[in-house]
Amino acid sequence: MTPSSAIEQRGASAVEYALLVALLATVIVFAVVLFGGGVSTLFENTNASFDSAISP
Repeated sequence: MTPSSAIEQRGASAVEYALLVALLATVIVFAVVLFGGGVSTLFENTNASFDSAISP
């Protein structure tokens, strides 16, 4: 392997990692948008349950 091809390989790896990070970020944002409301409702209901259990 010549030095220039080693640099090209490192550059290709960096691009592949950047694409993976971008894909992962996209999936996380999509999941938060999709499930955000449901999780919020779950936490609100749980909080209400605790409030009613603690209140005399």
